[in-house]
Amino acid sequence: MLQVRYSTSPSTAETATTTQLREAYLVEDLFRDGEVNGVYTHDDRLLVAGAVPAAGELALPSWPKVLGVETHLARRELGVVNVGGPGEVVVDGEPYRLEHLDGLFVGRGSDVTFSGTGAAFYLVSAPAHATFPTTLIPRASVTPVDLGSPEAANERRLYRYVWGQEVQSAALQIGMTVIAPGSVWNTFPPHLHDRRTEVYLYLDLAADDRVLHVMGRPGATRHLVVADRQAVISPPWSVHSGAGTGSYAFVWAMAGENTTYTDLAPVAVEEL
Repeated sequence: MLQVRYSTSPSTAETATTTQLREAYLVEDLFRDGEVNGVYTHDDRLLVAGAVPAAGELALPSWPKVLGVETHLARRELGVVNVGGPGEVVVDGEPYRLEHLDGLFVGRGSDVTFSGTGAAFYLVSAPAHATFPTTLIPRASVTPVDLGSPEAANERRLYRYVWGQEVQSAALQIGMTVIAPGSVWNTFPPHLHDRRTEVYLYLDLAADDRVLHVMGRPGATRHLVVADRQAVISPPWSVHSGAGTGSYAFVWAMAGENTTYTDLAPVAVEEL
């Protein structure tokens, strides 16, 4: 199943009810056994999905009524992160084994299938103007960037999988941030990516834990209460920050006008 979300304005978010905010920006129920479920947003034409093969094999759906082509990656590229147990992704007949939190970049034009009992693949695809090589990105091969401090309750490790350096892409950027035990903030103070949409998939939360995801324009922020394996669509006009009630991580993915990773605008605390 593929759900379509339309772009929204900042003023819409400022006056929305909690239910309306969740319907517009929160992505739930991506991961169901034996299914591929997705959400297509008109913000930078990003598509996010969850593929849970269970005991079988799943193909990457084409969703032609939305994408307008016969194969999903005819005009797109794909990022994959395995948020479950070990599994396998086959790209044009070549198998790639992904352990928990390993990544895979798949270039435009490929055919993709998924398998692995216990595996749960998070998928993000974006329009691509060029084709770049399919590349396996084991988490253990990525040198993390240490950020924050225990004193500020925002100590965390940033893993950059596809960000315009070692692995090339046309538009997609994807990586992961892991919050250190005892810290709660994932980014604070927040910032804006005015030329890119970003989607966050929160994961590895305990059943009773939640993340309070802060969104909206500076000076008019709102929040979403997010559970494990739920995602948030963050439009280019929205800040992003959040705090959790327990240990967690999140996969971030971006696409938009450019792929300069440092293209962002800090937001001072007093602006909030």
